[in-house]
Amino acid sequence: MNQNSVFIIAELSANHGGDIEIAKETIRAAKRAGADAIKLQTYTADTITLDVKSDIFKINQGTAWDGQYFYDLYKEASLPWEWHKELFDIAKEEGLVCFSSPFDFTAVDFLEELETPIYKIASFEITDIPLIEYVASKQKPIIISTGIATIEDIELAINTCKKVGNNDITILKCTSAYPADPKDANLITIPDIIEKFKVKSGLSDHTMGVEAPMVAVALGAKVIEKHFILNKNIGGPDAHFSLDEKEFTQMVDAVRLTERLIGKVDYEMTDKKMSSRIFSRSLFVCEDIKVGDTITTINVKSKRPNAGLHPKYLHQIIGKKAIRDLEKGEAFNLKMIKN
Repeated sequence: MNQNSVFIIAELSANHGGDIEIAKETIRAAKRAGADAIKLQTYTADTITLDVKSDIFKINQGTAWDGQYFYDLYKEASLPWEWHKELFDIAKEEGLVCFSSPFDFTAVDFLEELETPIYKIASFEITDIPLIEYVASKQKPIIISTGIATIEDIELAINTCKKVGNNDITILKCTSAYPADPKDANLITIPDIIEKFKVKSGLSDHTMGVEAPMVAVALGAKVIEKHFILNKNIGGPDAHFSLDEKEFTQMVDAVRLTERLIGKVDYEMTDKKMSSRIFSRSLFVCEDIKVGDTITTINVKSKRPNAGLHPKYLHQIIGKKAIRDLEKGEAFNLKMIKN
């Protein structure tokens, strides 16, 4: 990840429609949209839940997925493992970083075979400390979302990474609602994460639109992650809160504009700034003054343009005597008065 530029991740998630050709074209579209990376999710229904048809395994949380069993949802959403190698290769051809969120140890081992350069821990896995420890032990950059996390959860996850010698940690502010209401975004948490935990921070964004990423970057986010879909008509579990190519491009453009607007700490006096100083004020003779007359705040004032003495000298010249006749409109200077 380039530390000098915001790292923008297009999250493929379930937006493959069960068709590898859609997945491949989605990666190409993410490149066209300006993403830096494409992120997959590596699990099967069996590695993430149990095939049990009881109420405890039925979703009932006020989501778009209510009424479905966990197993059925993840069976539909999962990305076939046999696709991974080809998708990693397509991403490399496109110049995109490709990595994934593993959901169990076998997924980590599989991603190691693919030489994944980064790991992502999903929000709901932040309490899976054995998984985080195993991932962190691979000594690759680790990104962790915090959608359901307490401060204690975040501290434990970070300390778990550090315990195995992995200090390349990025913590993403995340609101685990799909889509998320902007009033629940609380993006001011981003600079607090940076200060409190001494790590990099960013945003895993589930709001609609481009505003949240812009604000996040202005607040110090170095990573932006957004769900990406080739075409919303594909449907699927994540389609309703994903951005299509046009929307994602708008988001990338907004993030890059925000970066440019933030710029750097700069007090340098450039040629452009110097030329613009002509529009600042300086001291001018504002009415005719005879030799020997006293300089007052009436006959000498601060006016545009910047062609005379700096206005900071006004109080020093008041009460002095003119050593020659001065005409209205003359740029004032110290040679006009007796010291």
